[in-house]
Amino acid sequence: MNIDDIVHYPDPNALALKRAISMHYEVPENTILLGNGAAELFYLFFYTYRPRTILLPIPSFSEYERAALAARCVVRYHRLMPEQNFSLNLKALIADLKTAECLILGNPNNPTGTSFDRSELLPLVQFCAAHEKWLIVDESFLDFCHSREQKTLRHLVSDDPKLFVIQSMTKFYALPGLRLGFGIANPSVCRHLSCGKDVWNVNLLAQKAGIAALSTRDYQEESRILLQNERDYLLERIKDLKGVHAYHSNANFILLSIQGTKLTSHAFSVKLREYGILVRDCSNYPGLADGFIRIAVRNRKENERLLQAMEAILI
Repeated sequence: MNIDDIVHYPDPNALALKRAISMHYEVPENTILLGNGAAELFYLFFYTYRPRTILLPIPSFSEYERAALAARCVVRYHRLMPEQNFSLNLKALIADLKTAECLILGNPNNPTGTSFDRSELLPLVQFCAAHEKWLIVDESFLDFCHSREQKTLRHLVSDDPKLFVIQSMTKFYALPGLRLGFGIANPSVCRHLSCGKDVWNVNLLAQKAGIAALSTRDYQEESRILLQNERDYLLERIKDLKGVHAYHSNANFILLSIQGTKLTSHAFSVKLREYGILVRDCSNYPGLADGFIRIAVRNRKENERLLQAMEAILI
């Protein structure tokens, strides 16, 4: 890219980026809706369609609820239980969904790292389609998964006008400062949502960076291998930390219960900060009691530093 290009307006349709996304994710271009980060698409959806009642499995990403409430939707919780490893009980979820118009689901979920195969979710997809309920699936962390093709629902949107799959490009491709995401939906849904968005919502730098990021297939696979190896290493080593329990994750983070340490999540986070390590205190997540933190999966040197700091705190 030539820096002089920024004197021009970006392509309002971002055709080159859509073409790159279409080829990489194997979806038709007319099912792609670009956003200034994935978060914009949640706000756009709720402001456009305004479903009255949203069912939200918790714990989950706080922006879902914030976007729904901004459009004056009513949010109801469906609690995922830590003793069940935050897994989905489809029978209970569908029972709760009967009185809602929309369900939001993270796959993998943030902050738990739990993911679901497409075969597990198909009964839910079919229920929503049969009862004309919206199903929004956030696949922002799915690119971190080796088994992502067995989990994604993006190939179902052409035949399902009530399914909206959202994908961030700021997570796996490390572009949070540029803000870039996209949605996959039935072409009729994309056309409707496009009427409510800013014409130039994705800037030129983000468009160019997105195209470049998608071209790095070898590096992407190397990143997945590194992540899986380091995540497995962390999960195994954490077993030796007294009072700490790690939940299995398919993302680039791991949720830890530190309730057995007798330290609050805030106190534990502060102690780690003294070692120059920042973690996510999860005490303000609806559905999580005090005593949960989320750690990032980094390279071996940084992961060792985290483990050593935790060991020192727990002595």
